[in-house]
Amino acid sequence: MIFDVGANFSATGRTLDRPAKELWKPVRKEISLAAASCALLLNGCAGSEFNALPTGTQAYKIIPEVAKEAAETPYQLQPGDELAFDVLDEPTLAIEKLPVDQSGRIQLPLIGSLKVKGMTPAEASALIEQMLAAKYLRTPHVTLNVTTPVVQTVTVEGQVTKAGTYPVDTQTTLLTAISMAQSPTRIAKLDEVIVFRTANGNRLAARFDLKRIRAGLDPDPQILGGDAVVVGFSSAKSIYRDALAAAPIFNIFTRF
Repeated sequence: MIFDVGANFSATGRTLDRPAKELWKPVRKEISLAAASCALLLNGCAGSEFNALPTGTQAYKIIPEVAKEAAETPYQLQPGDELAFDVLDEPTLAIEKLPVDQSGRIQLPLIGSLKVKGMTPAEASALIEQMLAAKYLRTPHVTLNVTTPVVQTVTVEGQVTKAGTYPVDTQTTLLTAISMAQSPTRIAKLDEVIVFRTANGNRLAARFDLKRIRAGLDPDPQILGGDAVVVGFSSAKSIYRDALAAAPIFNIFTRF
């Protein structure tokens, strides 16, 4: 059975002197005040946990923008890369598939374990030539190529349309990472976008304002492989939207 709130009937079926809409006014007011109070409380709690994180200039010291010379920077070897190793005129030393292990090392004939993480292929080749020339070969010529580079990824979580893990390269920024996650949701708190990064064994975090970045007021920070981006959650918007969905008959909430 469907009731028209505009009709002048009581629960007993008798007509009323006052329209039903007038009777709902006190109820509307109480629900509106209660929802607003809850929204303010939850929003305060949600924001307080981010207050200690660096923002502004301090945030960009931790998570800087893309360097202009980033596109020209030679590739650096990383754990998970697959390489091809060859020594001129020494076919017995060649390795078609040479993995870089999780500690950043490769296993070579004669030399054994060698850490190459962070080196360019040219730098690693020169080092291997020096080591071979010191004990084993006269003027060796080493070729070390990256055949299958490891896929660097960023994890995007929180209030985005499609949270998940996405590939990054030297030109990936915060805006492009969030774009890959199909943008923030309607209840996302855009001034509480957190980027987590591990550097030299230390876990770092910084907070950014997505609205200012979109407007060109703040730089767009670079996102590196292994970073995690968390888009903030607005409790105030959430409770308003939930209440609106639960009680649309009252027509007491405004859109965001």
